[in-house]
Amino acid sequence: MRTSTERSRDVGTYEEIFRSSVEDREGFWLRATESLDWYKAPTRALDESNPPFYRWFPDGELNISHNALDRHVDAGRGEQAALVYDSPVTGTKRTYTYAQLRDEVATFAGVLRDLGVGYGDRVVLYMPMVPEAAIAMLACARLGAIHSVVFGGFAAKELAVRIDDAAPKVMVSASCGIEGKRVIEYKPLLDKAIELSTHKPERNVVLQRPQAEASMGEKDVDWAEAVRTATPADPVPVRSTDPLYILYTSGTTGKPKGVVRDTGGYATALNWSMPNVYDVGPGEAMFTASDVGWVVGHSYIVYAPLLAGATTVLYEGKPVGTPDAGQFWRVIAENDVTSMFTAPTAFRAIKKEDPDGTFTKDYDLSKLKYLFLAGERLDPETYRWASELLGIPVIDHWWQTETGWPIAADPAGIELLEIKPGSPTRPMPGWDVQVLDTDGKPVEAGTDGAIVVKLPMPPGSLLTLWNDDERFVQSYMSAFSGYYLTGDGGHLDGDGYVFVMGRTDDVINVAGHRLSTGGMEEVLAGHADVAECAVIGVADTMKGQIPRGFVVLKSGVDADADGYEEKLRGELVEMVRDQIGAVASLKDVAVVPALPKTRSGKILRKTMRGIADGHDEPVPSTIDDASVLDTLRPVLRRE
Repeated sequence: MRTSTERSRDVGTYEEIFRSSVEDREGFWLRATESLDWYKAPTRALDESNPPFYRWFPDGELNISHNALDRHVDAGRGEQAALVYDSPVTGTKRTYTYAQLRDEVATFAGVLRDLGVGYGDRVVLYMPMVPEAAIAMLACARLGAIHSVVFGGFAAKELAVRIDDAAPKVMVSASCGIEGKRVIEYKPLLDKAIELSTHKPERNVVLQRPQAEASMGEKDVDWAEAVRTATPADPVPVRSTDPLYILYTSGTTGKPKGVVRDTGGYATALNWSMPNVYDVGPGEAMFTASDVGWVVGHSYIVYAPLLAGATTVLYEGKPVGTPDAGQFWRVIAENDVTSMFTAPTAFRAIKKEDPDGTFTKDYDLSKLKYLFLAGERLDPETYRWASELLGIPVIDHWWQTETGWPIAADPAGIELLEIKPGSPTRPMPGWDVQVLDTDGKPVEAGTDGAIVVKLPMPPGSLLTLWNDDERFVQSYMSAFSGYYLTGDGGHLDGDGYVFVMGRTDDVINVAGHRLSTGGMEEVLAGHADVAECAVIGVADTMKGQIPRGFVVLKSGVDADADGYEEKLRGELVEMVRDQIGAVASLKDVAVVPALPKTRSGKILRKTMRGIADGHDEPVPSTIDDASVLDTLRPVLRRE
């Protein structure tokens, strides 16, 4: 085996490093592989013989679980903290060293092996935010099996279609999850999903939690009992191009889209990103407030921090309400976190509950160097609030389930570039970002269009869709020949900064004028009383479409005061007129108690738009709280 040498960040300026990734793609990425352990070191970076099905490091062999755990134990860092489990909803905090986590993973891999799981088999994980979720992921990877994490608490029907698509040999679940103050029993949902599915997994491993004990059937295996008698499994060498996991994109209907991630390209890209993008190295702590059911949880709760030899915090709780808006600050202070990563919606929730940021005064945040935000557009008002509150760089960065790691960011570990509010800064190495018009021609700087990435994409991006190469090409590669379609719209400015204004279907056509709803949201969010907002385009017989705004107010604002709402509406309409122009035609703004969101924090604008247009929109499986949509439905339909 070729073992790695500890390698920190790339040397040079951003411009030099980016240019190197473009001009010497083979050399750049082969050098990046040198900080990993390989059973067979790659001699080639890219196989481009069958576009758009590109393959990275085709002759390399490795095991990502070994690289995330055993490699650090072998290097003498076995007693360093690898994973900290912090659960305010259960009052639990537990720390795993690298040696302890390696042993737990090896033992659970033994459980799966004894249940017949081996190289290439699929295992579906339906888990809450507990350490066992990460342990199960890494155990699958240790065996060369393919894991597919489905967000815990997903409806049985949605879980069933994923079971049918992935055809897992074994399911891994827990008796329950905890959402805020609610205990959600998973086992009845799992049993119903298996009843609904055509494919029947052979066995179900169930982690019993004290908050709700699951009743067990003949195919069910108790996690704790199985672990007591299992013998550890060694890592299995796999090809770099072998699938590591399948991750279904949120909000799918019908046959789900299963993004397939490779092993070697993903490991290389994530390992490169930790010191260079996030400025996190061995022994430093990273807190990513997300969920393992999403790509952010896969990449920056589990794999990337452990590949880098860092300490990762796995948090079971909410930004507010479990029990207060100071929990993120507590976690940062208690674990000496240097980089935090979450979604803008989490900070908008904190800002709504604690507009003055008073909870920060209770904690020592002196070790925190950066706040990274992604998952949706970071509006300038939230950026300003977080920047002023924390006094550190607040870094917007942009990526997707399909890309696996950031397309554009401010590379903190290389050099901090100028921050421009509203922009996730510049493309990262390997990402050739362009903006095209409807005819597929590049537009001038500052002109909005479809944001695309010139092929091939760098390591870590999706290989294809599970069992559906045709849909992969149709969904992502067919709109513009030679480009990956991101589905986002926006522009590049004269300095090469990327501005993502929203999904391309969030561009509305008002009387022939193409307008970005993201731009209008930016204006509304700038009002002193507004905590968060959404703007959608709805059908209009005269103008084709007109914008409608929905705003949630900050805590402490007296919305019931005489004439307040009418006064606020007038101020917001005037702000949009002043900053965008009368052509925006935004005259309809409603104050609402909350906006419907997915569990990952994305506002369900498409669903809102469909309801407003009179369609019988189904409740998306990814919704965080369906009651919010029920409350909003009469407002959208003007009932």
